[in-house]
Amino acid sequence: MDRLKIPQRLAGNPENQPKYAQVIKSKKGDQITLADPNATRALVALMDMAAVIGGAASHFGGPAAFAEIMSALHGFAFKTSKEKGGQWYDHFHLVNDAGHCENGIYALKANYNFGGLSIDQLMEFRSIKSPLTGHGEVDAYPEGVYVSNGPLGSGLPQAQGLAFADALSKNPRVTVTAISDGGCMEGEAKEAFAAIPGLAAAGKLAPFICIISDNNTKLSGRIDQEAFSMSGSFTSLGDLGWEIITVDEGHNLEKCYHSIEEAYEKVLANPKKPVALHVKTIKGKGTKATEESASGAHGFPLKKADELTQFLAEIYSGQAVPEEMSHWIGKIKERESAKPKSSSASDIPKEKIQVGITQAMVDMRKKGFPVVSISSDLAGSTGTAGFRKEFPEFSQDVGVAEANMVSMGIGLSKAGYIPVVDTFSQFGVTKGSLPIIMSNLSEGPVIAVFSHTGFQDAADGASHQALSYFAMLSAIPKVDVYCLTSSSEAYALMAQAIEKFAEDRRQGEVPHSQIFFLGRENFQRTYLDENYSYELGKAQVLIDRADQFDRSVTIAAAGSLLPQAISAAEILAAEGVGSIVINPSTINRPDVSCFQDALRKTDGRLVTLEDHRSIAGMGSMLIHRLNNEGIATRSRSLGVGDQFGQSSYTAIELYQKHGLDDQSVVRAAKTLVE
Repeated sequence: MDRLKIPQRLAGNPENQPKYAQVIKSKKGDQITLADPNATRALVALMDMAAVIGGAASHFGGPAAFAEIMSALHGFAFKTSKEKGGQWYDHFHLVNDAGHCENGIYALKANYNFGGLSIDQLMEFRSIKSPLTGHGEVDAYPEGVYVSNGPLGSGLPQAQGLAFADALSKNPRVTVTAISDGGCMEGEAKEAFAAIPGLAAAGKLAPFICIISDNNTKLSGRIDQEAFSMSGSFTSLGDLGWEIITVDEGHNLEKCYHSIEEAYEKVLANPKKPVALHVKTIKGKGTKATEESASGAHGFPLKKADELTQFLAEIYSGQAVPEEMSHWIGKIKERESAKPKSSSASDIPKEKIQVGITQAMVDMRKKGFPVVSISSDLAGSTGTAGFRKEFPEFSQDVGVAEANMVSMGIGLSKAGYIPVVDTFSQFGVTKGSLPIIMSNLSEGPVIAVFSHTGFQDAADGASHQALSYFAMLSAIPKVDVYCLTSSSEAYALMAQAIEKFAEDRRQGEVPHSQIFFLGRENFQRTYLDENYSYELGKAQVLIDRADQFDRSVTIAAAGSLLPQAISAAEILAAEGVGSIVINPSTINRPDVSCFQDALRKTDGRLVTLEDHRSIAGMGSMLIHRLNNEGIATRSRSLGVGDQFGQSSYTAIELYQKHGLDDQSVVRAAKTLVE
């Protein structure tokens, strides 16, 4: 057989012209109706504001930069397919690598009423009930997404595979991939940039176009100031075999359309030479404040719905804002007013776990320890930005390049420094896994801070939600894996890890790599007495009510799920069941003595809780180790099943959906005591 038959689930050609449109002229002088880029920006602002009110972060800068080129690309693809006959996907693969710009594509498609996607449906963007996830995901929105995106740089090599498949099938379909300049920094993107023209020259690739949005801006600021200039990388594409078309006016819709026409003509005429459209854009295009923002308004800049009226007025530059969008503002204000006010009843201090990370790094550097921070664009999210501000000479951002970051840390470690690398957990364990293996093979260990564990990265969706983070690193030799619960624990263990790293080097021994996982939300500063002394490798007992009840159970909860375990203990106590709640802290080298004592009191009953796959997670490692030590248990392990996550406004919605909340713990405990 030639190929396996896979049903096509993408929606076909839109039946309507865009509701909000601009008319331009093609190179031949024909009038072309395209989606209005300002409507895209305005709709992105509205859907982002709705998500922010719900509790989710959202992106504005990237889709605002891509608005014109995406309008031109989709308009060209839809028009060409109608002229040639068949559906647009018969003639084009349209792949978006820049996942943080997917909301702009949602807005664009809703403008066309593409596949039945209405403008009203945009209102639920990033909510748990919407298919419009934080980044494009096939399983959530198969009508509009063919290749899932999110991790920068991953879409381009997947598109390479699509074009290779078309060449095998003798299909002259044109593959078009859109990527950001930040995405171009990733190693897998650089590999694809080299492979695509090589394969094409050998006649092994169908026609290929890559669109690069170049605005010299990433999350932490201007690329050439925060990391290094990308100009050489873009110039080198010509030497690699790409035909480069430079579009200096990336916000001139007509010129963007002409560049798409030119690129299409070139790749059809000569499929052996792919075309790179190097489009100069402005991240955050639309308002003065967002355009001048250091990050180009990577996230959505507004906090209150009242700010939307002026924001949209500036996007439309004095033209009338469509009545429908003004009506939307009113609906968003209603949603904002209906949102429950946060309770101030609790006087328990809360803060991000990252605070402890930063302070420990700063204090240890001041004490003379040779700490160096190597980051990959996310220092503000992971907690190392404070160190960078205090010690800029001992900090470096390597751009959107997680593997390179860890490997650079190896070199620093071999030279006598104590490198601390940081990124989101999903990127640390996927793109950093092999370098972490090499760090220990090379005797150049690192300390890593990997944040936004599991469902803590709720709004970004499945591509950003690490659900295998323990499993992917815990089995690597000479790696110690920790999951932090509070800023107090973070401070103590980070400081101790730095001290131990230095002491091992002084003793002529090779330190282990220490991996610290942590969430993103605010948590209690400590769950124990303020004077409690945390210790590397030691678990902590937070609640011990086993002696107060006839029946009791041990509950082990990793990281961000500890509050759910504590709440479950309160519910159980009210229902006459005792509990011992333990923070394991160390994951792949469990504190057996702590659990042995607890299980003796609770007759071996154990519930484990984690926002990780049940397979090969904390529960699996803990129970396996206990059994090997001859400690019998009757256990229930609560974790994620054989599925990915999705977008939601807050993590608790996902905890509840996947059976990881306090009520789920209560039910599991009762099955053991009844």
